[in-house]
Amino acid sequence: MSRKITARVPASTTNLGPGFDVLGLALKLYSTITLEITGNDTEVVVTGVDADKIPSSTEHVAYQAVESIYTRSGTPVPNGLKLSISNGIPAIRGLGGSGTAILGGMLTANVLCGHPFTNADILDFATAIEGHPDNVAASLYGGLVISMQEDEHIHTIKLHCDPSLHIVLAIPEFTLSTKKARDILPKTVNFTDAIYNISRSSLLIASIATGKLENLSLAMTDRLHQPYRSSLIPGFDDVVDAAISAGALSIALSGAGPTIAAYCLENIETIGIQMHEAFKGHNINCEIKTLTPDIDGSLVSIKDD
Repeated sequence: MSRKITARVPASTTNLGPGFDVLGLALKLYSTITLEITGNDTEVVVTGVDADKIPSSTEHVAYQAVESIYTRSGTPVPNGLKLSISNGIPAIRGLGGSGTAILGGMLTANVLCGHPFTNADILDFATAIEGHPDNVAASLYGGLVISMQEDEHIHTIKLHCDPSLHIVLAIPEFTLSTKKARDILPKTVNFTDAIYNISRSSLLIASIATGKLENLSLAMTDRLHQPYRSSLIPGFDDVVDAAISAGALSIALSGAGPTIAAYCLENIETIGIQMHEAFKGHNINCEIKTLTPDIDGSLVSIKDD
């Protein structure tokens, strides 16, 4: 009897303005990762969105995540592993695609190894590969997740978002590497800016927890990363202005960008149209996706043949 393990992992949008490397929100947009032992040659198959931008080889981060679970558990890597990735998340756009791949590889391998690790362990391991916990924590647990790292361990709290909250994503056709988006950041920040972000991120968490979404316009402003990263995205200010003018509660870069996320309760279609037109005014094509928060996080299923 062979086992086919499948993980459905949601995308994430992170930072949400002031919560740099701390806040992540899972979204109802998914990639599916399936792992099985075929006994044939080792194989990595990638299909779906932006498959041409993702390696179909053992260099794929999801396969490296699989191997890391076998190594950590002391289980020999079997011959004939087949890893199939059905990608539903635009790649290198600030939507946590690499985090979903890492989690998918680890969660499926953990089952084949006999469940030696808890989800908390998986989060620690995934963060070690990803470099920061915000994306992987949100995609693993669902909802809005606050993450804190101490030594090698990640501490998290999950909040549920008001289901009426919609996130309108303007996803430009160009990509932006996380490395480039981090390299542009200053090496130090001043005391005033640090306090500014602490107060906004605290207000943001409290507003989500209490359902006072009217505070988002104040709570999602930032001084630590967006003023620098926005220079890498032509038309950023015009897209922000268009979304706010059309009725968005707030707007922020999704992760490192270039995707821009508008948070709204009404005028949802109009907001998407106006964001698209603003990018078009800078000769940039973009895809508009309207999503709601995912609350379930990663789901793993097992099929025995």
